Amino acid sequence: MADSNKIHSEPIKEFFIQGITSDGKQFRPSDWAERLCGAMSCFSPDGGRNSHLQYSPYVRPILLNGVRSVVVNEAIREIEPLAYHFVVSFAKDNDLQIVDACLLPDEPEKKK
Repeated sequence: MADSNKIHSEPIKEFFIQGITSDGKQFRPSDWAERLCGAMSCFSPDGGRNSHLQYSPYVRPILLNGVRSVVVNEAIREIEPLAYHFVVSFAKDNDLQIVDACLLPDEPEKKK
């Protein structure tokens, strides 16, 4: 049986594509994140017949501080380089902000 508590040696590397241009304007249309993620839905580990009915775990929409954004898992670069290139090119072509995600350490437990 697989150990679900197993700690991965390498942290997941992700970045955000924010729906704000480099000059601070909100990117339109307002559903751009859902559209982009819908186009990328076929890139899923289980794939299969109904993969178009759910977002890929590698490219998913998120609302980040009130800004529509997309979280991109860098694992997609190894799985399908052209898909990775498509997502990054979309951000660059539309002058969207790209921000690296970082993992914050857990707060130490308070002693009683």
